[in-house]
Amino acid sequence: MVAVIGWDIGGAHLKAARIESGEGGGGEVVAARQAPAPLWLGLARLETAIAEMRRELGPAERHAVTMTGELADIFPDRGAGVREIAALITAALAPAPVMFYAGRAGFVAAAAGHEGAIASANWHASASLAARAHPAALFADCGSTTTDLIPILAGGVAAHGATDGERLATGELVYTGLTRSFVMALAELVPFDGVWTPLAAEHFATSADLYRILGELDEANDQLPAADGREKTVAASIARLARMLGRDAGTASPLAWRDLAAFLAEAQLRRIHDAALLVLSRCPLPAAAPVITAGVGEALMRRLAARLGRRCQPLFADRAAAAHAPAAAVGLLLSQTEE
Repeated sequence: MVAVIGWDIGGAHLKAARIESGEGGGGEVVAARQAPAPLWLGLARLETAIAEMRRELGPAERHAVTMTGELADIFPDRGAGVREIAALITAALAPAPVMFYAGRAGFVAAAAGHEGAIASANWHASASLAARAHPAALFADCGSTTTDLIPILAGGVAAHGATDGERLATGELVYTGLTRSFVMALAELVPFDGVWTPLAAEHFATSADLYRILGELDEANDQLPAADGREKTVAASIARLARMLGRDAGTASPLAWRDLAAFLAEAQLRRIHDAALLVLSRCPLPAAAPVITAGVGEALMRRLAARLGRRCQPLFADRAAAAHAPAAAVGLLLSQTEE
């Protein structure tokens, strides 16, 4: 039995997946984990999370690493972020060899000289794995913070953008996700008490509050503190949402707040839908091409598929692997590369 661990180092979370292969090759995700690692609070948080993951997932012969954490504002630029993160995880996982995923270039043994290709390439790993099974599809991964919408054609990744900047401009990267999106970024005006009301431009509430109010949030997927640092209950989420309107929770009924949460969740999905239509306008897919879904917000991606009139198929049947798709994908890609 040969084990590979795939690592996805984000700005807010560390994700890891253990892949085991027998003599016949292949590779199977046997465990996947996520731990909070807010890089804006310092690299020590990442070191602690890596040590925790190593204890939980056990040793491995090789490690595959992808990242988006280089965007954290503790680094002077993205290149420096890639180098510092790479140096940290290489030291933490020694003496086992570490390979870094560099997008279209595949795996490289060292980050130096490949910073631009390594930076924020986790989406490419997941889409590449999807392309091995689906010659034409739209890969849709909704995470805690962002959503990736990647066209697949002729069995390959047909993304127009490569960098985060390019992908934001093309609709292939949408900066909205299941738990960490600021509510103030979802809509300019909301219907409430019979009038259109602007939202406060303050970090009073997040998308996690919306889905908690709606009863659609798996609390295991919301690992960072709430916007106000208070408890994570429906009542507390309503209080946070009320502040977005300059109100207290008691000024309206629970149903009114639920309706507001539903409106904002719809606004978020509408934004993702608009981006998907932009992607598909540039890269038309056959009518039979499915939407391949992944991420902690996979339920949202199933709704997206329904809006697009396309059948939906998960990238991973296992929920943990789906929630940690880039970590699982990069580990599987390395495992299959070495067969």
